[in-house]
Amino acid sequence: MLPYFLGCPSWSEPAWRGSLYPDGARTADFLPRYAEVFNAVEGNTTFYARPSPETVARWAAQMPAHLRFCAKLPRDISHSGDLREQLSAADDFRHLLTPLGARVAPFWLQLPASFGPSRMAELASFIEHWAGQPLAVEVRHPAFFAKGEEERALNRLLLNRGVERICLDSRALFSCASSEPAVLHAQAKKPRLPLRPTAFSQAPQLRFIGHPELAANDSFIAPWLDKVAAWIEEGRTPYVFLHTSDNRLAPQLAMRFHQQLMLRLPGLPALPEPMVAPRVEQLGLL
Repeated sequence: MLPYFLGCPSWSEPAWRGSLYPDGARTADFLPRYAEVFNAVEGNTTFYARPSPETVARWAAQMPAHLRFCAKLPRDISHSGDLREQLSAADDFRHLLTPLGARVAPFWLQLPASFGPSRMAELASFIEHWAGQPLAVEVRHPAFFAKGEEERALNRLLLNRGVERICLDSRALFSCASSEPAVLHAQAKKPRLPLRPTAFSQAPQLRFIGHPELAANDSFIAPWLDKVAAWIEEGRTPYVFLHTSDNRLAPQLAMRFHQQLMLRLPGLPALPEPMVAPRVEQLGLL
């Protein structure tokens, strides 16, 4: 059992056939295969569209108890006007994922760059209403990274309520000088903000957006290895998610992170090896 949670943005990437999944793996088999190696996954899919109750039931049947699914609240909640007007929709979303039980932890509220200090009352009301389940918040407005009173007010609110502030580190991505469409798309889409390695709860949250060349990430990852190791030694349970520009190499980057963390935490168990060869059932003797 790992003392922290490690994973990728999703489990449903066909390009992982041959590396994380067997070449012939069906998409329906991706989730259990993913959970054989990693113990957490970002819920990016729920940001773009709510799953059907049938899909949630299928996830509940396939998702082992040790896996943590950080479900993002749908963007029509987080990006559609006053948060205080979205409380009923947020409750409906929580209810939709009820079959997953404790495996959904924490929920993620990713706010747009337009959500600034003038809307803090909305966030406070939303957090107050949300009470009872773990929540983590990602902010992108520049004022929340300016080290002024507006940022301090945000941090006080989150700290006092035990709500984690998600840290997004995109430095490695923006260090890449490439004309590859996937890199250019990611650089246009991802925010470029100062680091805030906060730990406002027992479960600090890190999203690392990496360089497409795995070794080029090492210098950016090194301080995080020290930070994550320190959090674990303090008794916290960090969540660490690794991305690449098109996420084709996200599992390899996550495995690389863990291998390097093992050097800082002697005794940390290795990740299971992906079972990329098709499983062959042994025939009984005739």
